[in-house]
Amino acid sequence: MQKILVVEDEKKLARYLQLELMHEGYEIRLAHDGRAALTAFGEWPCDLILLDLMLPELSGIEVCRRIRQKSAVPIIMLTAKDDVSDKVMGLDMGADDYMTKPFAIEELLARIRVALKRQGEEGGHAGGERTLTDGPLALDRDSREVNYDGSPIQLTKKEFDLLEYLMLNRNIAISRNELLDKVWGYSYAGDTNVVDVYIRYLRCKLDDPFHVKLIHTVRGVGYLFRLEEGGDAE
Repeated sequence: MQKILVVEDEKKLARYLQLELMHEGYEIRLAHDGRAALTAFGEWPCDLILLDLMLPELSGIEVCRRIRQKSAVPIIMLTAKDDVSDKVMGLDMGADDYMTKPFAIEELLARIRVALKRQGEEGGHAGGERTLTDGPLALDRDSREVNYDGSPIQLTKKEFDLLEYLMLNRNIAISRNELLDKVWGYSYAGDTNVVDVYIRYLRCKLDDPFHVKLIHTVRGVGYLFRLEEGGDAE
């Protein structure tokens, strides 16, 4: 039975989520503040965390940051805020997905299934290769390390996941919606500017410092990964 830690300070909502998730066959533990969440996580290894952004004691962002230092467990953030900057902050701290309240329980359940499936696939290295290379660029899927010509590149979890998906599909134009679905787990068209933000992050860490062009804009479609030495990314 898969275990889900629900971190939510609104006790009625926490209880509702607990009952719905138990009905779906998950084992649930509740925490109502940030410090209790970290204690529960340390005592009770889980397969996924539903994490509210606004929490007493410690914020959801801080809880996410501390958990990411120790574990790659999937984290879906829940919040009443509907602002791109909040979403980017949560994802940048290592969250795998993001849902804005109020939400339909069916959609949350679908997001949970996607996150758990992806976690299982990553453990088995879906896609075959354990190390992805393109010229001097190397991405190690085991250690989750990236280097260019031997120089290490520090990426957040979401930046790594995005680069990994682009490299797995090198020379293929990928739409923003597909990137949302495959990297963020979103199953609907929307908030594609989050993809653009993370593409810009990657270009700042890869293309600009090494004077290469790795991530190309395909106008009207999305992005394509192909190594070209010299030049500036579009």
